[in-house]
Amino acid sequence: MTQPQRILVGDAGAQIAAARWGEPSSGKPPALLLHGTGFVAEVWTEVAEALAADYTVYALDRRGHGLSHKPAAQHYQFQDFADDLCMVVERLDLRNIYGIGHSAGATDLMLATKLMPDRFARLFVTEPTAMDPHAPRSGGLSDIANGSVQGVLRRRAEFDNAADLFRRLRAAPAFAPWTEPSLWAYVHHGFATLDDGRMRLLCTPEIESALLGPIFQAMEQIYTGDTRGNPFPWFSEIACPVCIATAEQSWPIYKQMADRAAALIPHASRWTFENVGHCVAQEAPTLMVAALNAFAARAD
Repeated sequence: MTQPQRILVGDAGAQIAAARWGEPSSGKPPALLLHGTGFVAEVWTEVAEALAADYTVYALDRRGHGLSHKPAAQHYQFQDFADDLCMVVERLDLRNIYGIGHSAGATDLMLATKLMPDRFARLFVTEPTAMDPHAPRSGGLSDIANGSVQGVLRRRAEFDNAADLFRRLRAAPAFAPWTEPSLWAYVHHGFATLDDGRMRLLCTPEIESALLGPIFQAMEQIYTGDTRGNPFPWFSEIACPVCIATAEQSWPIYKQMADRAAALIPHASRWTFENVGHCVAQEAPTLMVAALNAFAARAD
């Protein structure tokens, strides 16, 4: 496996960390990869290594994750993530970008593409977080959703060592289908190694709870945003080619949100990953790479 170069982008105190495969001087167009909630740039490693033959590949640690900045709980709104992404694109002067995103990271890309339409060539987004802004609901989160947001606060944040952590993750249903390289990438980069060898989660339970609040609000059609308003109407302004993918074995809500996004982007095409769950890039990276290459060939 090729080790990517780690860089920090932005001003002190608000930096976004990135992993880069390849050199900007190569002349290859950029591919920009955004992970889902709770993860880290390097979970894209197998996909990134394959794409590096044709692209300079960047994968970001979204705010609150990995080595990126971790602001207070009220600063994990959808537009905050889009603004981070725009800052990275501007500072690195990325153009003709192939944006590739998963879950909430896919939403970052879609919103950033509206803000910087001249920088993105195409988007491939797998199960983006989306609400239909034309059919909002009033009220608060359901008991189930609120239980999920609060429940992550009880998540274990420290483990004895890397091997123990890997074993525990491998036994968990959410991680059982992941490839070994993807899971080790999460162990090595999603956790800090303490002086005594213990492993501490970088996206802490408190941060993940703050992240999940807006996500569940969007799922349940009650997201209103903050003083800047609700950005989901922006989806209808995306002009570049977009492919919206779903995974056959993921939860129904992910397919429902993908349908919402597709309804807002009438020109979007669709893709279905068969026999795989929500984390396609970590469960079946070869399927993901094949889909990305097929869409790029069709969109060019």
